Amino acid sequence: MEQSNNRTMELMKRFLSNILPQSTKNKYHKAQAKWARIRYGNPSRDLTIIGVTGTKGKTTVCSMISAILDAAGLHNAMETTISTKIGNLVTPHRVKDKWVTTPPASVINKFFRQALDAGCKYLIMEVTSQAIDQYRVFGIEFDVLVYTNLSHDHLDYHKTKENYLAAKMKVFEDNPNAIFVINRDDAHWNKFYDLPAKEKFLYSVKTPIEHGAVARKILKTSDTATFTAAYDDGQFAGQITVALNLPGVFNVQNALSAFCVGRALAIEPEIIKKGLESIETVTGRMESIRVSQKQDFTVLVDYAHNPDSLKNVYETVRESIDKTGGRIIAVLGATGRRDRTKRPIMGALAGCYADYVIFTNEDPYDEAPEAIMEEVAEGIHRGSKKHQWYLNRNYWKVLDRGQAIHKAIKEAKKNDVVIITGKGAEEVMAVGRDKFVPFSDRKIARQELQMRFHEER
Repeated sequence: MEQSNNRTMELMKRFLSNILPQSTKNKYHKAQAKWARIRYGNPSRDLTIIGVTGTKGKTTVCSMISAILDAAGLHNAMETTISTKIGNLVTPHRVKDKWVTTPPASVINKFFRQALDAGCKYLIMEVTSQAIDQYRVFGIEFDVLVYTNLSHDHLDYHKTKENYLAAKMKVFEDNPNAIFVINRDDAHWNKFYDLPAKEKFLYSVKTPIEHGAVARKILKTSDTATFTAAYDDGQFAGQITVALNLPGVFNVQNALSAFCVGRALAIEPEIIKKGLESIETVTGRMESIRVSQKQDFTVLVDYAHNPDSLKNVYETVRESIDKTGGRIIAVLGATGRRDRTKRPIMGALAGCYADYVIFTNEDPYDEAPEAIMEEVAEGIHRGSKKHQWYLNRNYWKVLDRGQAIHKAIKEAKKNDVVIITGKGAEEVMAVGRDKFVPFSDRKIARQELQMRFHEER
């Protein structure tokens, strides 16, 4: 009986969600946020809360900040796309739903209360544009806000890039007493910088910074990035070399933002360096899958699911592979119910950077997976400057994602890099309106590698 009632309530909720305009639903979310603050005793007042927003890099930046706080011995909690952390307890997210990155206000405030009760003094969280627009973070008193970047994504919800930017800016506008950490290399940096704040830090890999940090002497390998952080926070200035166990200039940018947060919290540069260098990998973010010493090619799993993220991943790998030889074998698709305009762009990027491409399925929801795959694959000829693309010769359409990964790993030879993008650390695939089936790129890749190298013994 109870199960039947729950099902009825879920159907009613879905019906109302479909017919009500977003503005009406947002009024409900705002009321929910107010009630949640009262119910849990407004816990954000008693925590130092660090919010990270932007199209790309949120999860990695949050993980870096948490590692810095850990290195400093500062008890902290964290909420990201891939996991929830309270102190030393990390709980990976095993399900995929619309609330994973930034939960509803009731869940957030309950999490804050749990973090406080566990003795946490600091809390780091990803803040999405939808969460800002829907008042899920309404009333949270942020102490530090980080803006990473803004690129082509989420236009299915916001409709225009201007609306998307306005949503990001709103959380900064609502928190003039917070410290801002802003990416100077982003085209929209000045819009955030012009807003009132307690203090403003800038970071850059290109431009000298008066208050913040800039990266100099960047040295890159296929799986690391070393740089010198030159910093000036108004009280102290200096330089320190950081050796990341993560590849790419984009991870140098992520590290600089975390560095600035550390300095904003008065953490010593040597401790910040220790924290950043302690990160071996961020799950599902340029994560290397290796099972055997005999494995003479690389398999990377990354969450890149929009054009800019995909371009960063491909450029990083292309740069390293041009030094060592080998080919890029790309496995990619696109998510259903999301901005359709980016699909052929992603196909074009694969066509521009990769040598072999395998288009496949990726969280279709209630769209036809074949149609999504075709829309992505259509773009491959736009990016083909170095050679021609021929179906079933150097690019393929393999609807079964497991089979697509199998084919990529089967094709791989010495010095090649297989890049599997789109899902990262996720462990389910969304098929249909509400159905989620177990699926993990990381697990499938590991299984395929184990079978290949077991057979070769």
